[in-house]
Amino acid sequence: MPGQRKRKRQQRVAGRGSLGAGRWEVLLETQDESEWHAHLRLLRAGRERIDWSMTRVDTCCGRLMQATTYRLSLFVPGPGPGPGGEQSGP
Repeated sequence: MPGQRKRKRQQRVAGRGSLGAGRWEVLLETQDESEWHAHLRLLRAGRERIDWSMTRVDTCCGRLMQATTYRLSLFVPGPGPGPGGEQSGP
């Protein structure tokens, strides 16, 4: 069926956006591409498993004036809204 793959991908991305309350925690930020690739290899081969559907990769292209920056972030769910719609927790 035409467009089915695109539709499923959009639904997955929309599901990630509805993760609820939380924050993005930066795991790595570097301007060295070899360090970036080495860190990703270590994460994939490590004992601690990461839910890759909860990660975000940002590549900030610096062009001529600045170096390209690579950032890997992990979504950390926060406390849900309390009574009255206020955030509960510390």
